[in-house]
Amino acid sequence: MIDKQLLTQTVSEAMNGTDLFLVDITIGKDNNIVVEVGSPTGVDIDECIRITRHIEEVFNRDVEDYELEVGSAGITSPFKVREQYEMNIGNDIEVLTRDGRKLRGVLTEVQPGDSRTDVTFTFTHPVKVKEEGKKKPVVVDEAVTLSSTDCKYVVYDLKF
Repeated sequence: MIDKQLLTQTVSEAMNGTDLFLVDITIGKDNNIVVEVGSPTGVDIDECIRITRHIEEVFNRDVEDYELEVGSAGITSPFKVREQYEMNIGNDIEVLTRDGRKLRGVLTEVQPGDSRTDVTFTFTHPVKVKEEGKKKPVVVDEAVTLSSTDCKYVVYDLKF
């Protein structure tokens, strides 16, 4: 079985000196390894190849029988680490809370928590409010602050 801590260290070494950050590493059955990385400037195929080769230097395929996939977390992937939140400040997001509410708005602020995966974030979303003396409700932006643990997922909100 592949040592996840050594694999994480190896990936971190490969990303050293770049703007890349580690999003997630999963090791599935039969040593199927998936490494997800991110970057504010985007992840290109050459970076993925470089990380793959660095992993293969440390984990010999003749000794450890594994399947390896290195790639970008992708625009439709849920946010998993603080860096993903930070690089999306000012962008539209979709949030599904643990109590089942689906909210859409603009990510405005990110505050670090105890770990890279524990994040408190603030976003504004439109709400209809009935103002006194007016017949129709008006739409105002309401700020909402949540913890990543309060959410089932937070994703970039694609608009077409």
